[in-house]
Amino acid sequence: MAKTTSKATKTSAEQSSSMPDFSVQSAHNIWLAGLGAMAKAQEQGSKAMEALINDGLALQRKSQAEAQQRLQEATERLTHMASDLGQQAAVRVDKLEHLFEDRVAKALHRLGMPTLLDMQMLTARIEQLEAQLNAAQAVASPSARTAQTSASTPKPTGAKTTKSASKPAAKSASKSASKSANKAATKTLINKSPK
Repeated sequence: MAKTTSKATKTSAEQSSSMPDFSVQSAHNIWLAGLGAMAKAQEQGSKAMEALINDGLALQRKSQAEAQQRLQEATERLTHMASDLGQQAAVRVDKLEHLFEDRVAKALHRLGMPTLLDMQMLTARIEQLEAQLNAAQAVASPSARTAQTSASTPKPTGAKTTKSASKPAAKSASKSASKSANKAATKTLINKSPK
């Protein structure tokens, strides 16, 4: 039995000495692979960095352009919606304004107040009547002046009593001519006025 134990120890010792060889070799290979990767990364690092920067710039430009386009579309939509809302509000305000004006006009009509149109028509009618009155007075005033001048012209007979007697006669003649001209003008205005 002693022989068997010594043989078992030999085989396990041989195995253990061969194992460290494999693990040391494997670790060494891994270390060398890491150093190689690091050397390659240093060589191509600047190139890779530049490529990444270029890719990042391209992506940034693309995303900014897309964001600008979406912002513009959103702005257009909001502007359109705002104008639609503004138009709808204006229509509603106009309807409300007309409703209010109609109700106020009805209330004023019930109270007997003249409307703006009534006031304009009356103003136009007053202007027309004033023009007719002025025209009638212009026609009447020359006939009144002729009557006044003929009555006030002194006669060559020259007596003092005739002069004083002729003055009241001239005044009454001019007054009567003026009154008759005014009556004629008033009759003309009344006959010409639309009913």
